[in-house]
Amino acid sequence: MRSRLTLALTLAAVVLVGAWLIPTAYAELTSRDDGDRIGTGQTLATPDPSMATTAPPTLAPAEVSVATDGFLSWALLERRTGTISGSRNITATSSTESMIKIWIVSDVLRLLGDRSPTPQMLKWASSAIRDSDDDATNALYNRGGQAKIITRMIKICGLTETRAIAPRGTTIWWSYTQISARDAVRLGECVKNGKAAGPKWTEWVLDEMSKVRGTTAPADQEARRGGGRWGIIDGLPEEIRSGTRISIKNGWTAIGADQSWHVTCLAIADDWVLSVLMRYPTANGLDHGARVCASVTSQLVTTRPRTDVEAPRPIELALNAPQPIGKD
Repeated sequence: MRSRLTLALTLAAVVLVGAWLIPTAYAELTSRDDGDRIGTGQTLATPDPSMATTAPPTLAPAEVSVATDGFLSWALLERRTGTISGSRNITATSSTESMIKIWIVSDVLRLLGDRSPTPQMLKWASSAIRDSDDDATNALYNRGGQAKIITRMIKICGLTETRAIAPRGTTIWWSYTQISARDAVRLGECVKNGKAAGPKWTEWVLDEMSKVRGTTAPADQEARRGGGRWGIIDGLPEEIRSGTRISIKNGWTAIGADQSWHVTCLAIADDWVLSVLMRYPTANGLDHGARVCASVTSQLVTTRPRTDVEAPRPIELALNAPQPIGKD
């Protein structure tokens, strides 16, 4: 009799405790302000703010609309796939101006092989890139065989629209070299992948390009050299500029023969290469070209899903959990 009474009392206690615990647990679960429904076999996601589902922004193909009085062409190379996209006139050509200096420097350094450049050569190479120094570039151009440098660039980088130009007789001028926006990104990729400067000097060239300095301001522009840190770099958001090395080289000359600015912008990142070519009336000033290069860039900026992290895993709730009470 006593054992039966004890068993009855014990069962009653379990029922009472269970009746008290279930509503309490349910109240705790349903009091969360996360908008998730809780029910039999359902899961409750617990997002972790540190596990972002998007990566920093990048550049991707998009429609670009820019107002300019003259010629404009641009191209974007996505390095992961090798795909090149751009404006409808992506194969139209314009003069490289100082943008080609990155090839002249790279070519001369690669040709050294195992030899080391003299201190003077390295000084010329750095000044040609960082300060767009014409005299330093000419010294390297002469050392590398002049027109042969252009021939090697076309062959090694696989350029299809580029051609050397001799504006006065038989002398090939590096700045007059005609290049398309498509070939310009191929040139940028040629520098990035090491074909241009070789394994020994590629990182050095890309690093020098990331240290280009000076603005479009008259105080930064001289007859034989000038400030070139503007254009594409100004159209990139801070997340891109601070998150990865951006190597750049612009070209710019006011040509008297056609009364036009010839402007070329080139930037190289880990994921992409972008080029913008322009010709427009000299009266518009260099700042106009810088703004257009920045505008094209900003219109190509996009976010992307992350692939380097897993999505947050949901927390599994026990089956047979209480169903929500009332209407949704």
